[in-house]
Amino acid sequence: MTSRTVVDDLGEPVTLRGEPQRIVSLVPNLSETLWWWRLAGCVVALTDYCVAPPRAFPAAARIRGTKNPDVRAIVDLAPDLVVANEEENRELDVRRLREDGVAVYVTRVRGVLDAARTFVGLGEAVGQPAAGIELAAALRRAVTSVPVDQPRVDAICPIWRDGAEKGDDETWWVVGRDTFAADLLATAGFDVRTADDRSAETPVRYPRAHLSALADLDPDAVLLPDEPYAFQAEDVEVFATWRAAVRALDGTALTWWGPRTPTALGDLHRLRRQLTRPRRLPTRQ
Repeated sequence: MTSRTVVDDLGEPVTLRGEPQRIVSLVPNLSETLWWWRLAGCVVALTDYCVAPPRAFPAAARIRGTKNPDVRAIVDLAPDLVVANEEENRELDVRRLREDGVAVYVTRVRGVLDAARTFVGLGEAVGQPAAGIELAAALRRAVTSVPVDQPRVDAICPIWRDGAEKGDDETWWVVGRDTFAADLLATAGFDVRTADDRSAETPVRYPRAHLSALADLDPDAVLLPDEPYAFQAEDVEVFATWRAAVRALDGTALTWWGPRTPTALGDLHRLRRQLTRPRRLPTRQ
């Protein structure tokens, strides 16, 4: 069988023997992408968090979580390729797999156009180059379809809260700079605000702040995704006295870059248009 070498997003060469027939996915959105590319039958193992689409991988083994995969079980499955992500997975686990002779392709995505580039490289690695190119093209079309000359919306996007029982000491985690979610929102017309120090050389990707500090930002909108923290009605009530509009978001659409991203970008753009549309006053009788 002829060997070939591809280069992953971190610049590491990955040598493959033909087209991968046994694939392990260590990231939920990569599992969904493999399904989208009709490779579900090649997936022999995936994490406990790979839940979309439901029942898409009935024969695949579960190898724990993204941060603690069962490396020995993966090696015993003799995969042709493991797909991973530098943010979601530990470098230690990637290194151990490679030391055991397993080919690992690591993705790295910080922005929307990064995802398009990754689709092309990943498609080549898994033997679906046309599918990777097609998905990248769909994403680039979605980006160019968003007008750049329309009013923008200042927004904060919390992803976690430490607990109301902590009172004034409670902190909220928000989407920060140098994240895919922030770039997706920015591309759709939102300016993501945080309370971190913008003069810092290394941006805090998910900064924490007291609610009062976030209130001082006086955003136009508060965007509440439903994962990783499942915000409820009582969380919305926290912002009742703010002038900001509060809107719920699909958390997976915000962070699971992959086949859902072109649609997610369009949905966020429509939300931004709704938030900037002049309000009509009630007609007097």
